[in-house]
Amino acid sequence: MEKQPAVYILASRYNGTLYIGVTSNLIQRIWQHKNDLVEGFAEKYGVHSLVYYELHEQMLAAIEREKQLKKWNRQWKINLIEKVNPSWKDLWLDIL
Repeated sequence: MEKQPAVYILASRYNGTLYIGVTSNLIQRIWQHKNDLVEGFAEKYGVHSLVYYELHEQMLAAIEREKQLKKWNRQWKINLIEKVNPSWKDLWLDIL
């Protein structure tokens, strides 16, 4: 999964605080979040659980999707997560 553009959503807990990000290396980026190596929102609010991700062919497409998701209202984001991950399971081990 190295150098694969991706959009991801992290959560602090079930139905908790959400963080949306984009990366070219999902495994590395989520590891950084889980170990509080990324300063900012996710670190401040303890948003460490990977609850959703999408892989993209092009980084530009991933960036556009991230921007789109960030504009969505909270319920739409929750619906997106629960469509593929109804229990809000941490998907970290699934991507390793």
